[in-house]
Amino acid sequence: MQLLHRLKHLPRDTRDTLFLLLVIAWILLPLVEPLPLWCSAMAALVLLWRSWIAVKGRPLPSRWWLLLLLLLAAGATWYSHHTLMGRDAGVTFIAVLLALKTLEMRARRDAFVVFFLGFFALLSNFFFSQSLLTAASMVIGLLGLLTALVNHHMPVGRPPLLLAARTAAGMALLGAPIMVVLFVLFPRIAPLWGLPGDAMGGRSGLSATVQVGAIASLALDSSVAMRVRFEGAVPAQRDLYFRGPVLSTFDGREWKPLRSSFPQALQLASRLQVSGTPIKYELTLEGNRQPWLPLLDATPEPPTLKGYTTRMDSALQWTTDRPIGELVRLQAQSYTAFRHGPLQQELGLQDMIELPAGYNPRTLQYALEMRRDPRYARADAPTLVAAVLDKLRTGGYRYTLDPGVYGSNTADEFWFDRKEGFCEHIASSFVLLMRALDVPARMVTGYQGGELNGVDGFWTVRQSDAHAWTEVWMAGQGWVRVDPTSAVAPARTGSLQRLLPPRSVVAQALGAISPGFEINLRALWEASNNRWNQWVLNYSQSQQLNLLRNIGFNAPSWEDLGSVLIALVVGVSLLGAAWTQWDRSRQDPWLRLLQAASAKLQRAGLPVAPNTPPRQLALALQGHAGMEGIQDWLLRLESWRYAPKADNRPRTLGTLRKEFGQLRWPQRLPPTA
Repeated sequence: MQLLHRLKHLPRDTRDTLFLLLVIAWILLPLVEPLPLWCSAMAALVLLWRSWIAVKGRPLPSRWWLLLLLLLAAGATWYSHHTLMGRDAGVTFIAVLLALKTLEMRARRDAFVVFFLGFFALLSNFFFSQSLLTAASMVIGLLGLLTALVNHHMPVGRPPLLLAARTAAGMALLGAPIMVVLFVLFPRIAPLWGLPGDAMGGRSGLSATVQVGAIASLALDSSVAMRVRFEGAVPAQRDLYFRGPVLSTFDGREWKPLRSSFPQALQLASRLQVSGTPIKYELTLEGNRQPWLPLLDATPEPPTLKGYTTRMDSALQWTTDRPIGELVRLQAQSYTAFRHGPLQQELGLQDMIELPAGYNPRTLQYALEMRRDPRYARADAPTLVAAVLDKLRTGGYRYTLDPGVYGSNTADEFWFDRKEGFCEHIASSFVLLMRALDVPARMVTGYQGGELNGVDGFWTVRQSDAHAWTEVWMAGQGWVRVDPTSAVAPARTGSLQRLLPPRSVVAQALGAISPGFEINLRALWEASNNRWNQWVLNYSQSQQLNLLRNIGFNAPSWEDLGSVLIALVVGVSLLGAAWTQWDRSRQDPWLRLLQAASAKLQRAGLPVAPNTPPRQLALALQGHAGMEGIQDWLLRLESWRYAPKADNRPRTLGTLRKEFGQLRWPQRLPPTA
């Protein structure tokens, strides 16, 4: 209470400065994560320093201090980004400059520079995130800056900030319809429209290579990887495999895409064959700066994705011609019943049984012992797969999010020592054992499962749904999906039960209030985020043209879009002019004419109030040479209103209005006689 009392009685300059500094801190707060730590620390210290100066009434630092800090910031920016150009370096420098500029707010011009730098920094937040939460945060920042700007234009007295905030909110509401119209109709002409390609930098997700234990870290990330909306029936949960990178080369620690020593003609072809009814769906993929499309297994036809060229490789993995750095939406159709790969032995299958020398000797020895067992000496691939899966089910193996750090012999540790691991531990060890048994096998990464949002009907697939499974080649069948994790933890792919990290304090508190409250609140928030993605972030050129089709254009073009925008602007302008004319007609025309006369006399130097009646204006002009005509006109104006039966009363107000324009109103009153 004492602090609030002190803040309430601060001088106006101090109060306004502290409010502006608080708004700047709010604008810079979302930039703490993407920008270097020194930038956030420097900006915070400068803002605290400026607050101390305002509260204590100390003088601002000299320009030498500012020059030193500017050079320090430029050097640190160069050290962090190796350039002063580009998105990251530019936003870093802008954030520091905004903070430093507050140290030289000596004049009105300096304050305006701070305001406009604040608006620029406000926009820069969208270079790193365009989420609904970021947008809501920036709306608050915008209202804060507008409030500070309005308050700055109230130089007299000590107007309350609430008054300036109401004015700013009214301005924002008046401008909102214009912004909506421009958003909907302003042409989106690639590549000028949209965010730079590195706007999604830092997103986590699947990688082109996998170290054993890497996917487990994604289980800690509950951010959304993609959203899926199915047309018609939804596939069974056990069939929700979204295919990502296929990894066939293992160097002892890391799985990588195939690096074959065979010529291209001898490498394996996809030979995809599908059957059954296709599953049609729309997929909204978050930008992750990777070129692959995690489509439902298997997708024979290219998905509909505007702005990108797509291709499928021999391992059924779909990729784009460039990394996806933005939110994209595509339509695809897949078949859960499919067959691919060679049906008979081919030379290219030798790549799928290669093992790195010097690794996992106990796994190799175990495979040798299995082959010496009469039951498996001449066993085919299905029999060996069934035997290994039975070992996983009955051997005391455990599915866990935190199996500890594995050494160089990852398969040996899993099979014989730890007997626990996440999906990639299990899949990698399974593939290595199958290869040791001379059965071609490879590891597939992607996403498995998802969560149905009951609010909007979309399936939400998170980074925590990242999964690794295997494919084993079987004669007469080709590549067959085998998910060894299902043998250890059937609920992982059957009922989609996930291993989750410990919940936050807030989540635990919400769960304690009601078991379903946290889930429903999260579903509502994600449905809102999805609507934001679909209607705002993914509002594209094609949707603009579809809008024109809906209002009657048969074959809409950019010229039609421009015509609609111009027509709407002209129509709104005419409507505004008509409203202005109507509003003026509501006022008393006699009073409006008197106010015009008072304004001319005030500008000429006559000390009168705006509500001075005509006779007093005429009396105030006495003694000034050449004002007789204006005095007579003012008396006749009074007579028209208050003495309708007087002989000198003009017949119409239009006569007085015409005379008003003919009078020679002085620029400066002549001196009195």
